[in-house]
Amino acid sequence: MADLNPTSGEIEGALDRSQNLLPRILILGGTGEGIELATRLANRKDLRTISSLAGRVREPKRPEGVVRVGGFGGVDGLASYLVKENIRMVVDATHPFAVQISRNAELACGRLGLPLIGFIRPPWVQTKADLWHEVADFREAATLVDRQKGRVFLSIGRQELGSFAVCHGTWFLIRAIEEPTGPLPDLHKTILRRGPFNLDEELQLLRDHSIDRVISKNSGGSATYTKIEAAQLLGIPVVMVKRPVKHAIVTVETLEEVILEINRLVRSN
Repeated sequence: MADLNPTSGEIEGALDRSQNLLPRILILGGTGEGIELATRLANRKDLRTISSLAGRVREPKRPEGVVRVGGFGGVDGLASYLVKENIRMVVDATHPFAVQISRNAELACGRLGLPLIGFIRPPWVQTKADLWHEVADFREAATLVDRQKGRVFLSIGRQELGSFAVCHGTWFLIRAIEEPTGPLPDLHKTILRRGPFNLDEELQLLRDHSIDRVISKNSGGSATYTKIEAAQLLGIPVVMVKRPVKHAIVTVETLEEVILEINRLVRSN
């Protein structure tokens, strides 16, 4: 008579098969919101998530759950990955300035007929106490500050530092997580630190280096806003780089809205 009691291997195999039937969601992350979303979905029994990080930092903050690191190889590579991994929905929670991956995601999801949720955190809004000069891009920011000279705090990440290599009369305090590898301005000092930073730290930094101008991109969120708040309190002008156009689709600004869309997908599965 056949043994009706399943072995441990058979039980594990059945569990694996049931897991593979759950909707799989790809989170394009690398942001605090991407990490938070992965954390909020990690213990759900009705779906599986994969977080994708670009891999520009050697030791990124890793979200909970399954994580992949590195690029996809353009639109074709991303589309191939979505098919291979049987992804049912993509959530774009990348940085507001990470334009290329967002455009690739729109094209790949459009090609496959997959739902795409574009999450973009709200931008910072200038107050009456802020001394902002808004510019369209990093090249315009470089031209502006080099014409005015002085001592500038440059905290924009490593990817855009090359725009300031043309500056010859301005001194820059450059803050980054890892050592920059591309061209840099003639006069500079680099400090390697990972945020978030509190307000007292930012105030002390600006005072210690006699900073008279701050360059920032309008990232939004709370993680790096303290440098803007410190500049406001010290009466230091901020050259604020406007956000690029990131999506052609309708976007949402809260993780609650993202989770509502995910819940709709799960209910329809």
